[in-house]
Amino acid sequence: MRIILYLGKGGVGKTTTAAASALRCAEMGYRTLVVSTDIAHSLADSLDRPLTGLPQEIAPNLFAQEINVVEEVHRHWGEMQGYVGGALRRQGMSKAVAEEMAIIPGMEEVVSLLHINQQAEEGHFDRVIVDAAPTGETIRLLTVPESFQWYMGRLSSWNDPTKKIAGMLLKRFVPDKDIFSGLDNLVEGVKRLQAVLTNPELTSYRVVLNPEKMVVKEGARAVTYLSLFNYPVDAVVVNRILPGLESNGLGEAFVAAPSGDPYMARLQEIQARYLGEIERDFYPLPILRSPWYDTEMVGVERLEILGRALYGDRDPGEVLYKGQPQQIIEEGDDFVLKLPLPNVELEKVTLKKRGDELFVSIGNFKRELLLPTVLAQRAASGAVFTDGVLSVRFPPAGGATPAVRAAETNGTTPK
Repeated sequence: MRIILYLGKGGVGKTTTAAASALRCAEMGYRTLVVSTDIAHSLADSLDRPLTGLPQEIAPNLFAQEINVVEEVHRHWGEMQGYVGGALRRQGMSKAVAEEMAIIPGMEEVVSLLHINQQAEEGHFDRVIVDAAPTGETIRLLTVPESFQWYMGRLSSWNDPTKKIAGMLLKRFVPDKDIFSGLDNLVEGVKRLQAVLTNPELTSYRVVLNPEKMVVKEGARAVTYLSLFNYPVDAVVVNRILPGLESNGLGEAFVAAPSGDPYMARLQEIQARYLGEIERDFYPLPILRSPWYDTEMVGVERLEILGRALYGDRDPGEVLYKGQPQQIIEEGDDFVLKLPLPNVELEKVTLKKRGDELFVSIGNFKRELLLPTVLAQRAASGAVFTDGVLSVRFPPAGGATPAVRAAETNGTTPK
């Protein structure tokens, strides 16, 4: 059983990539479900088939579904929503606002993820391919299990007299329900869900990009936050690559066959620059590439073509990379960012931090890194490069200068 989530900025071809990957899995004989968690569903448009809130077979071995979030929230929380909404209306709140306020924040995200986990636990499918919401919403969705457990933990930590008083109050609205027992069951379900989402043997995350500045930056931010929460990213997918571009595999892309049209030639140059950045900034993740086709990749037949272009003979359900592209660990009061880097010749390490961006230069190798908030609030104090991993230290605020220039040899601290 494998769960693979495709995420990225809206409009980069995320839905098309997810559908093509699912079709390739089905072609290889795996019973596959492709499911959309995006409220603004477009999976049916991509497959050119009408879809419902239940899995339906649309090709041999391939099932598709668009999760109806409203129905799922009602199924998991509908009765409680009715009770709580009624209580709020009796306090003078309008019906529409009361019913909206009666939904626990994050409930939509929880039920979408629980639905995916249900497919994993029931084991009906060999592959579950998820067309996730745009990057920001997906990151919020994936952090829900952490925050949900925290809030429920605070509730569960109430002492017995407090629980008893709260229980008596809640019994007025829900006389036939054991509220705390229900919440405990929900928390247990979320814990099992999180175990699935962070298990690299079961679940992988793939960031979909186009070779464009804003898209690349948002993709880099997604990898940073996925790594922070220990969600295993195993590949990057780059869509809509113009013909005539090649790469030397060392973080440099170039125009091998320039177009005779000046406009297209300029676009080739721009894409080559960003393709090089992608190879450097997302190292050591494998890069999957698909060309810019001269037709819309809509419908099963064209999506099958795209799936073969992306994966060739490789199984899309394989774990394409093991390990974290970056890690944050605690050492005393300091945070240490560990960043795998390619085999570069170590001459001089230069670190420059501006806002939430860290610029790393080692000889001719340069990388721009978007930092999570926990590191953006601190300044970098030094770096050590050992066994292909750059470790950057972030002491508490006030403990370092905003920029660090250093030269070092294996394992020594920069000066």
